[in-house]
Amino acid sequence: MNRGEEHRQVWSIILAGGDGERLRSLTERWLGYHKPKQYCTFTGTRSMLQHTLDRADALTTLDRRVTVISRSHLWDGSLRLSEEKTGRLLVQPANRDTAAAVFLGLAYVRAQDPQGTVVLYPSDHFVHPEERFTAVVSNAIIAAERLRRWVFLLGVSPDRSECEYGWIQPGAPLGRMNGHAVRAVKAFVEKPSPDWCRRAMSTGALWNTLVLAASVETLWSMGWSCFPEMMRLFEKYREAIGTLKEEVVVDQIFKEMPARNFSTDLLQRVSRQVAVIELKEVIWSDWGRPRRIVDTLIRMGKPPNFPMAYGVAG
Repeated sequence: MNRGEEHRQVWSIILAGGDGERLRSLTERWLGYHKPKQYCTFTGTRSMLQHTLDRADALTTLDRRVTVISRSHLWDGSLRLSEEKTGRLLVQPANRDTAAAVFLGLAYVRAQDPQGTVVLYPSDHFVHPEERFTAVVSNAIIAAERLRRWVFLLGVSPDRSECEYGWIQPGAPLGRMNGHAVRAVKAFVEKPSPDWCRRAMSTGALWNTLVLAASVETLWSMGWSCFPEMMRLFEKYREAIGTLKEEVVVDQIFKEMPARNFSTDLLQRVSRQVAVIELKEVIWSDWGRPRRIVDTLIRMGKPPNFPMAYGVAG
């Protein structure tokens, strides 16, 4: 029995709505036009999105996978997005930062399975080896199913002073899950100074992957606590799901949708209900900069599908 069969009641929400502006210099030089990074195949034969979908499918079934994209992505015929490949596909009329994407997906899941558990996956991260990564996500799912009021977040031990990442300061130990330490979150810090990063590395701070597992109701309640003006709009959408008005309502609510960041506007404010599980022996990188892609591929000994100079220049 694979893990997808073990976690039959678990849903995946894939965040694929970003426009990849920070990689525009690389994609335009390489492809001749801009393409959001999650749809690019930087090495090998799978795009970043396909890697993410495959990781999600190792733990959940296709009918419980929700992928959130932006409407502007549909105009690129080369993307070939379909629900056959992506499960349930939800289209944002506009990009309103990460919280809107998360709760668009969560509203759909809640309409189908209000007692369910969800795993959140950004689609622009490099992960290797994938099997070890999914084993830790599986542990986070088990923890979230046992402790329904908590959010379980994956953190990575830093190997350099990376000021553009979000950081986690772990707090008190909460126990262990299949050999992995589980700790309370003391604080979140977004894009700190170089001096702060250097000090944090010596005290056990972790990078925030934004990969998390939690119950649907816990996240929904946190949304109401942190941005009720946004949640009122998503309640309207949830009521329209499965009706002929669904797409019309999505268009309407996104005209009013405020831009909110899931990390800074929600996780930081509810940190007392967030625990972190360290992702050990896994290479993880947020490929938001060309240099990070090049550094990772060099470290892995993998050939890029683009001229190396394009990435070094970025």
